[in-house]
Amino acid sequence: MSMSMTRRQFNLMAGAALLAGPRGGLSRAGTKAEARDISLILAPSNLGLSPNEGGAQPGTWRAPQVLIDAGLARAIGAAEVVRLERPVYEPGAQSGTRIRNGPAIRAFSLQLAERVRDSARQHRFPVVIGGDCSVLLGSLYGLRLAGGRGLVHIDAHSDFSHPGNYDSMKVLGAAAGMDLALASGRGEPLLTTWPVTGVPLAGDGDIIQVGERAAGTVAFMGYHGDLPRTDITQFSTQSVLAEGIEVAARRIIAKLEGRGLDRAWLHVDLDVLDQAVMPAVDAPGSPGFNFAQLSGLIAALCASGRIAGADFTIYDPERDPEGRYARPLVQCIAEGLRPPAPDKT
Repeated sequence: MSMSMTRRQFNLMAGAALLAGPRGGLSRAGTKAEARDISLILAPSNLGLSPNEGGAQPGTWRAPQVLIDAGLARAIGAAEVVRLERPVYEPGAQSGTRIRNGPAIRAFSLQLAERVRDSARQHRFPVVIGGDCSVLLGSLYGLRLAGGRGLVHIDAHSDFSHPGNYDSMKVLGAAAGMDLALASGRGEPLLTTWPVTGVPLAGDGDIIQVGERAAGTVAFMGYHGDLPRTDITQFSTQSVLAEGIEVAARRIIAKLEGRGLDRAWLHVDLDVLDQAVMPAVDAPGSPGFNFAQLSGLIAALCASGRIAGADFTIYDPERDPEGRYARPLVQCIAEGLRPPAPDKT
């Protein structure tokens, strides 16, 4: 998700020990042939987005219910469905912050984190359906509270806007365009400092960004030229398409293994799909993945046993008035999350 123009070092050992706590401890997410009990968490937020032209609210808050109506819970075999209340959207600036809906995003993130933490501690696999990309913060915080660590960020935009690379006094920030920056500890304390943690939600070395379609362009370097100078691992859309999904997945999994990450969070912004197959997102574009490529990538990562939960964001049903894309999305998500049948040979 892009933001209209819109380092801290991570103390890994201390942070992990602090967050695990006496009840900490996620079980490893699973293996290729291992079934997962899925907690489906519906997070109907549009707080992280700017208003549409004419001042209308973005429609991403409707996505969870539309996907439920299209059969998502049954398709992924959800053991439970947890519904969060839709938060109130305020389009204008608010006192004490230069992030639109900043206080509401924090409150909603704390609620979401509780649900993700509880699901993970019950040895279930939390699947959060947004909403906009700001739901990553609560999801990742919940994972940390349950003892997990690490982030695979699949998104056609790096979402790395922060006061170090844009003028926050001139631009009212949209959290959906800065979620990766916020998760890595860059930005206002309102959305980077969380109870108990004392460290960023994810250290740079524990983040893998996959799918940036503008990587290396003049525009990208002008806005996010600081990103390539971090320890965040990057795989552009073009590189993934060139080497193939299987090779890219092996490289991502090798990075997770090398960092000792076996309980990482997976964030999927559905604008990583090419606009030819998925125009009903906040910022459609090309190049991108097709449904089979995205579900194949998700499936490979989940089958590695190194992913402990996932969120899916930015589908906007108001950009899909005929409902053409809900069922293909449900199938894509289900094929990515559904464990393969055990090999009987």
